[in-house]
Amino acid sequence: MARGESNAEIAGTLYLSEATVKTHVGRVLAKLGLRDGVQAVIWAYERRLIRPGHPPR
Repeated sequence: MARGESNAEIAGTLYLSEATVKTHVGRVLAKLGLRDGVQAVIWAYERRLIRPGHPPR
């Protein structure tokens, strides 16, 4: 999610269904009080969890 990937891309990477990813993403956003994936990326940058040019693995 911090890389800006879609739910389908995340699902493919993790070998999960898109519905499962959507559920987990929604729960993460709710727990962090974020509106969408864009805010999640900003949140991760602000906390130095990710850096430009160095995507998380």
